[in-house]
Amino acid sequence: MGDPLLELEATTLRRVTRRLIPFMFVLYIANFLDRVNVSFAALQMNRDLGFSSAAYGLGAGVFFLGYCLFQVPSNLVLARVGARRWIGGIMIVWGVIASAMMLVRGVGSFYALRALLGVVEAGFFPGMILYLTYWFPSVERARAVAGFMTAIPISGVVGGPLSGALLGLNGLAGLTGWQWLFLLEGLPAVLLGATALWYLTDRPADAAWLPADGRAWLSERLRQEQARTAGLHGTSLRQALLSGVVWQLGLLYFLIIAGLYGQGLWLPQIIKGSSHLSDFAIGLLSAAPALAAAVAMVAVAAHSDRTRERHLHVAAPLVAGAIGFAATAATLETPLLATAALSLSAIGFTSALGPFWTLPTTFLSGAAAAGGIALINSLGNVAGFAGPYLVGLVKDATGGYAGALLTFGVLMLAGAALALALRRASG
Repeated sequence: MGDPLLELEATTLRRVTRRLIPFMFVLYIANFLDRVNVSFAALQMNRDLGFSSAAYGLGAGVFFLGYCLFQVPSNLVLARVGARRWIGGIMIVWGVIASAMMLVRGVGSFYALRALLGVVEAGFFPGMILYLTYWFPSVERARAVAGFMTAIPISGVVGGPLSGALLGLNGLAGLTGWQWLFLLEGLPAVLLGATALWYLTDRPADAAWLPADGRAWLSERLRQEQARTAGLHGTSLRQALLSGVVWQLGLLYFLIIAGLYGQGLWLPQIIKGSSHLSDFAIGLLSAAPALAAAVAMVAVAAHSDRTRERHLHVAAPLVAGAIGFAATAATLETPLLATAALSLSAIGFTSALGPFWTLPTTFLSGAAAAGGIALINSLGNVAGFAGPYLVGLVKDATGGYAGALLTFGVLMLAGAALALALRRASG
């Protein structure tokens, strides 16, 4: 017979995974799609409203100003009131704002709505990373994070063809295709937010869907883990916010995110610039990098959990991403080769995410985890503003994307070097 405790552990974690990860995955698809669907809307919107590449890049990136500023306070609120109410509430609000993007009439309203969307979305991602620490022991966390964050590439698999099809509604009921895109893609967040208000459970002790012995085991396991972390590193919010390691992780995340959003918010226009495909065909082709990234992301995270090694599992994908960006710059005139190269860069920056987000939770707990995770995400997502704007400036100055793509490749290499440096520092 097997060890009853091991069987209880395995059964409990399977139930938690089945209950939470698929739902969180769907929530994140809605979150990420509402953030980046502007990249497809731009195929028509920029022409209709007369936006330059720099104006579009600034509007795409201005989302991240409020997004970065409000993450720490938002995560502290979640830690106080619970994920169920906080996540459900902000999803409903951001869904309304995302649909209201259909009302954009010029750069002023474009910038204002993108900035407001960033303020409201600020609490979602760091809140979900914190929420996972309430449910998964550290040795299981990379796969849990990757299972949730696979929504980033899958949103491209789903969102590309969907957005391309919605652009085809151009002229229906007097609305442009990009207006239909914003209107219809914002609604799922409202519906999912309402669902989250009753579906999410704040803590294992409250989980009526777990057997009593499973609730007791998981609560005690996580309590012991958090107490051990607190004993080694402290739980002070001030300590976390002043920690050099937290700021280094924020810089590392910046280098990863620069590539993610630099590519993600311009991908349809990069593909369109190297081809004469229809909007729908561009949507289909843009799904290829996302699909490849989704498969690689899960595989890398599973290997990281099996080996219990994190830093190399961040560095190696970033080197692959750098190669992908350089190859994209060299093949821009050949759509299929460029798409293959874009797939390699997407594999790189997305595969690093699961192992990366296990790093702060190895030394942060309690209020320090809430504030530290949010600070890291805030620092990293400054690149969400800088990356897209950089692409727009380079495009206006040079007429092409090669310079920006090579810059992102250099940033990926810098990220790999920093991950290795942190590995040496951690012993």
